[in-house]
Amino acid sequence: MSSLRRFSIYLLALIFIGAGILHFAAPSPYLRIMPPYLPAPLLLVYVSGAAEIAGGLGLLFPATRQVAGVGLVLLLVAVFPANVYMLQAHGAGLSVPMWALWLRLPLQLVLIAWVWWSSRARFQRAKVR
Repeated sequence: MSSLRRFSIYLLALIFIGAGILHFAAPSPYLRIMPPYLPAPLLLVYVSGAAEIAGGLGLLFPATRQVAGVGLVLLLVAVFPANVYMLQAHGAGLSVPMWALWLRLPLQLVLIAWVWWSSRARFQRAKVR
């Protein structure tokens, strides 16, 4: 594994575990960006936080890295409506500049690609003799 990929895995793990812990320690900002059409917002904040922690931890171990990567990609797709709602609600009461809310949407795709690249297994073709 390249040093860049190894660094990416550790950085992503830190980001997701940290963000997941914040879902439990300070759920209020996450509740504010929850689209109103979703049921049980606090439960969803906790579930997404637990998924972020599990995915971040899963990235750290080769045996679970690919599954964790797929799970985190699916999680990032699932939380995308919260990013859209946050933009529509002009930050949902959080002090985030509009340009950052717009930038957050395409950056979600970059984050998805980064998770995918970092977590996928490297398959070596067998050499034919």
